[in-house]
Amino acid sequence: MEGPEARRQEARVIVRAAGGVPVRETPSGVEILLVHRPRYGDWTFPKGKRERGETDEECALREVHEETGLVCELDEELPSTSYRDARGRAKEVRYWRLRVVGGALQYDYEVDEARWVTPLQAEALLTYDRDLALVRAVTP
Repeated sequence: MEGPEARRQEARVIVRAAGGVPVRETPSGVEILLVHRPRYGDWTFPKGKRERGETDEECALREVHEETGLVCELDEELPSTSYRDARGRAKEVRYWRLRVVGGALQYDYEVDEARWVTPLQAEALLTYDRDLALVRAVTP
């Protein structure tokens, strides 16, 4: 089906996604990992759509590992975000603060750079205002 009716039906779909805010403590304070996605030209946090049968928590850990190569553990849940994606569908994303427990930075096809930054640098670099609440939530 194509046309206006198909677009209306698609607009009623809610896309469920999850992601994480990898955080590390350094002698000078907290650093947060951001990813750059060339497809969208944006700086954001690693996230992605939930797969069938997967919990939000499993999705968050899988997506962060796929996009960054890092193995993480869930810490506290952070504020969720809701917005319309490029196709006009409602998208709800749950996030967690993550502790890195292994792996090494390596990117998948969706990411061309990942960068550890201070919260102040993150606020300047992030593309979407909706991500700012996540920075504030992980900053002591």
